[in-house]
Amino acid sequence: MYPKGDLQIPASHGYLEAILKEPRDERRGVGLVCHPHPLGGGTMHNKVVFRAAAGLVDAGLTTLKFNFRGVGSSTGVHNEIEGGVEDVTDALNWLVSEYPNEDVTLAGFSFGSRTGMQVGISDDRVKRLISIGTPVEKYRDYEFLTSVTKPILFVHGDRDEFCSVPSLLEITDQIPHAEVVIFENCGHFFDEHLNELRTTIGEWVTRQF
Repeated sequence: MYPKGDLQIPASHGYLEAILKEPRDERRGVGLVCHPHPLGGGTMHNKVVFRAAAGLVDAGLTTLKFNFRGVGSSTGVHNEIEGGVEDVTDALNWLVSEYPNEDVTLAGFSFGSRTGMQVGISDDRVKRLISIGTPVEKYRDYEFLTSVTKPILFVHGDRDEFCSVPSLLEITDQIPHAEVVIFENCGHFFDEHLNELRTTIGEWVTRQF
């Protein structure tokens, strides 16, 4: 069994189970990581989420990951994109209240990308975005991302089961400042590429500073 989160973040439906990790050295900002689809077994303990959060911590960010409603000990019932967006917003509000005036980096994997990017693109508290395994072919309403003006990193596998590289590039080609990293021989869950994923995220965030 996975360890229980040591935090309970207030949410509209009760609370969100969460874990906060501090960097070893001086904090350079804060990070938030959103996990994949709850109905597909997604949790904050997902291996991609774990590596993404570790990459943010490596870059000096105090990093929060949380379980969406209905996952683990988080209260509430899954409510697709609408509920996910509300949960990301609640997690972000808590993080900013605990660390006011800190630089925020928001990352999301799969479903967490879809919900997290929707929140982060328009929230001035979020300074940069990371979209991992962007499921453009599952959620065909990603055009909203083409208006993003913040630094944004896309990390993707060339064998992703939920979005081909050409489909991803249809979106990212409309974002001149986007950085796109494609891993070869890599599926949606980044098997055999998890350490590379962590390094890519950590180095990208470090460069932003």
